[in-house]
Amino acid sequence: MLKFWLSLFLLVSFAAGAQAEDYVLTLKDHKFSPDPITVPANQKIKLTVKNAQVTNAEFESSDLDREKVVEAGSQIIVYVGPLDPGSYGYFDDFHRETIGTIIAK
Repeated sequence: MLKFWLSLFLLVSFAAGAQAEDYVLTLKDHKFSPDPITVPANQKIKLTVKNAQVTNAEFESSDLDREKVVEAGSQIIVYVGPLDPGSYGYFDDFHRETIGTIIAK
């Protein structure tokens, strides 16, 4: 019986996690677009980061506690949140001048 309840709990938890809203962030010419990107507060989001450049990038954010390499011409998925209302910075760690902001409201 314990296995049944544990399985049910995991299934419900996975289904709840899969309901994150989707947002796309594109990196091109060492700029993130859109910038800023506005997302709903208090909700988990799925952020697809597309690197439309010929060089690798690294999506990094101390505010979001995320760090992930995005190879040239590819994309990654980053789940964040739920976020409190506010601003959250991120940058390309390989090109520190490339910065962006997520605004949760």
